[in-house]
Amino acid sequence: MESTGDSDTTLDAFLGGRLRIRQPARGFRSGQDAILLAAAVPARTGECALELGCGAGAAILALGTRVPGLALAGLEIQPDYAALARDNAALNALPFDTFEGDVEAPPPALRSRSFDQVLINPPYFDRAASTRAWDEGRDLAHGGAAPLSAWLGSAARRLRPGGTLTLIQRMARLPDLVAALPPTLGSLEILPLAAREGEPPGTLLLRARKGGRAPFRLRAALPLHGDRRQSDGKDFSDWAARVLRDGAPVPWK
Repeated sequence: MESTGDSDTTLDAFLGGRLRIRQPARGFRSGQDAILLAAAVPARTGECALELGCGAGAAILALGTRVPGLALAGLEIQPDYAALARDNAALNALPFDTFEGDVEAPPPALRSRSFDQVLINPPYFDRAASTRAWDEGRDLAHGGAAPLSAWLGSAARRLRPGGTLTLIQRMARLPDLVAALPPTLGSLEILPLAAREGEPPGTLLLRARKGGRAPFRLRAALPLHGDRRQSDGKDFSDWAARVLRDGAPVPWK
């Protein structure tokens, strides 16, 4: 990711410069998690995709950049971030419907629609057991009031039969995720992500399909970093470099 901008916002380059995202210089800022989430979504041209809590639009617009021909939409509770998402979609010439509202009470215009793909990056921290951030935008992103069950329930309701939910979350919250998963979502797959080979995974990617009946699958952990430096000076593993720089899909093996 590269960044240039003024004191209020920065213009950040993702996917080797193919995607440009303007986001607050301070407050919640999207980074590699947004790109990893987008790369984990099994979307195909012609489908409809929705991100709940889209922020400035980095993840959903990265998905639209990676898979051309998608109908994109996002729900965001904070008007300033929703406005940035709209502007970023225009900046990248991507079709995008922005809805303002809460995952626990989405606007009627969104409740009337269904999607093939729903992606979420729900708050990583339980607000009851964490410290509030100094910035309101960052605080809502890191530990908003809506529980995981609200995020997962809203995602399930917006999915068409056979549609896929994809999310990224801290590994420590895996028990909370499993407990909160609605019964309409099955065919659960979890892909742990570790910093390096042999280290405990700190993050996970999760997929579930509406009406799915396949057995649960826990994939082998993938390391984000390796020992070899790329041309940009980063030490990402080969698969992570392809995802973050070239827009490759996450290798679910």
